[in-house]
Amino acid sequence: MAARIRPQSMEPIRLNKFISDAGYCSRREADKLIEQGRVMVNGKRPDVGAKVTPKDKIRVDGNLLQVDAVEPVYLLLNKPAGIETTTDRSQRDNIISFVNYPERIFPIGRLDKDSEGLIILTNNGDIVNKILRAGNKHEKEYIVTVDKPINQDFVTKMSGGVSILGVNTKKCFVEQLGPNKFRIILTQGMNRQIRRMTEALGYEVQTLQRTRIMHLSLNKIPLGQWRNMTDTEIAEMERLVASSTKTEEGSATKKRAESGAPARSNKPKPRSNSSAAARPGRPGGAPKAGGKSAAGGKSNKPKSGAPSARGSRGASKGGPKGNAGGKGRSGGKRR
Repeated sequence: MAARIRPQSMEPIRLNKFISDAGYCSRREADKLIEQGRVMVNGKRPDVGAKVTPKDKIRVDGNLLQVDAVEPVYLLLNKPAGIETTTDRSQRDNIISFVNYPERIFPIGRLDKDSEGLIILTNNGDIVNKILRAGNKHEKEYIVTVDKPINQDFVTKMSGGVSILGVNTKKCFVEQLGPNKFRIILTQGMNRQIRRMTEALGYEVQTLQRTRIMHLSLNKIPLGQWRNMTDTEIAEMERLVASSTKTEEGSATKKRAESGAPARSNKPKPRSNSSAAARPGRPGGAPKAGGKSAAGGKSNKPKSGAPSARGSRGASKGGPKGNAGGKGRSGGKRR
């Protein structure tokens, strides 16, 4: 079955972007597919970094990617623990099979298999890097419990930066919520960052839940279910990422961490406009979710009777009973 992408000019673009725009997977995963020889351009295996135009015949695992208009999809999922944030359907408990959306989508970023909470899924490859790049300073908020009591010294060290993966993490907001519980707001996205930070201080994470990404929050989405983002949420997200970079410079910290390179100075830098919507300690309240359904397909599952606000992007399908977004049908599962 052919995938669809947004109409583009005839100017050459990178092959990984073409595949990402098709909603097939993220650019990074597209590069892996190219390296594995699963991508063909005009019947030949391309190099990573190759450029193509809509005139070229691009196939992934034999599926032709055709130029055809497609509406952007943005979903908010309350991921339960045990689900892997991967587009590899051959991997057990992968997030794509779990959501079971009728069109190709992929997650923006990751949540550890043992973690739960908010994650965005989309078919819009352009917006992924703008949200993820550490240099763009888009906030992500988490609630964490650890295996033993914490104190002010723990809060001070966590917020001041912890040495992990050969670098010092950026200063961040940390607030103690209970004897073993704290809230943390990050603009970085290093591999298992919070778990590594707590381990470096002699603690072990028991539960970890992401409650917010920029202005977007769980909004009472039941664990294991998802909803479409509202028009208001999408408009605000597009505003926040309008000045965000998509280039590699935004992920310099992550690259240094992966390579083990020396850390740069933690000297504070001016905050970008993209972080203005949610200040540390004062999370941005996401607009109330829900609204009329306009896209998607029919679901054999019963709808929730929950009230909804106007402006939903579209209806979900293929999911269980219940929907946090109102009249749009839920597409998540509960496990």
